[in-house]
Amino acid sequence: MDKRLVPVQIEFRSVTKMYGPVAAVTDLSLTVHRGEFLTILGPSGSGKTTTLMLLAGFEAPTLGDILIAGKSVAAVPSYRRDQGIVFQSYALFPHLTVRRNLEFPLEMRGVKAAERKTRVDRILERVHLSELYDRMPSQLSGGQQQRVALARALIADPPVLLLDEPLGALDRNLREQMQGEIKSLHKEFGITTVCVTHDQEEALTLSDRIVVMREGRIEQTDTPESLYDRPTSRFVANFLGEANILDNAGFDVGSAAIQPLGTLAMIRPERIRVLPAETANRADADQRQSVTGTVDDMIYAGPLRKYRVRVGNSLLLAREHVASGQEIFRPGDEVRLEWLRSDIRFVAA
Repeated sequence: MDKRLVPVQIEFRSVTKMYGPVAAVTDLSLTVHRGEFLTILGPSGSGKTTTLMLLAGFEAPTLGDILIAGKSVAAVPSYRRDQGIVFQSYALFPHLTVRRNLEFPLEMRGVKAAERKTRVDRILERVHLSELYDRMPSQLSGGQQQRVALARALIADPPVLLLDEPLGALDRNLREQMQGEIKSLHKEFGITTVCVTHDQEEALTLSDRIVVMREGRIEQTDTPESLYDRPTSRFVANFLGEANILDNAGFDVGSAAIQPLGTLAMIRPERIRVLPAETANRADADQRQSVTGTVDDMIYAGPLRKYRVRVGNSLLLAREHVASGQEIFRPGDEVRLEWLRSDIRFVAA
């Protein structure tokens, strides 16, 4: 659907947040459309968590305004913003059972007992915790606690859901499982969601759009596919995945487009093929770039192999999926690296 036809749910208007002389967020302008899943991604100190705290109402902007559904909330306290929030620590009430944890936000809204029971039963079934309703949080696994936290945030049907590093406390397998659960819940409930994370894979998996922040400012905003495939800066290219910068690599960079002034040529490792050094040119050789080099290192990473190949004074990274019958190269082997000229991207330094 054309985003221009979807109403704006959240809007930051030139928001700055100062802590004494230090600006945590500077002149931030951003819109989030109704039903969108937007992730704010960045390293420590980038301003992503401060941005979420401003939206949640735990911090007030020094300058600028924040609107939800067209109304300013910059001076509205957090408890009056009608938002569901999931923290990395889950923040469950340790002295209450799962059921009581879920009933609490409904009680605060004056929902009657019969309706509370209906809603709690429904959400428990949805997050696969119906049989654990009488457990205390300490009796649950990390993944189960995460489901309770999500259920509590969703049970009152808030128009906005905020996720603060929601999967940071889980191991890799649980994170991947919960990513699917969060994506499914978002699709089902259609709640406008803003998530903060430093995990690039999590952001790419969950998001409709990603905001990459750096030093309190937005570096780039786009869909996951566009952000990964066409980063506009070296910072984004390196932060969201891995990147080979080809300028000054010791060979001419041929590309399908003219390199703009002030940019660096870049290619993603998975776009590079590693071939035996004696491989003959293909029929479409004019559309490809190839260089020869020596394998410096081979890293086996389960479904992937990573090769570091020395070409002149440069060390290029190539990544390929492990496949049956695939030729394996070892350190010291002479190889040929090949890529399509159209896969070259240009990024600001």
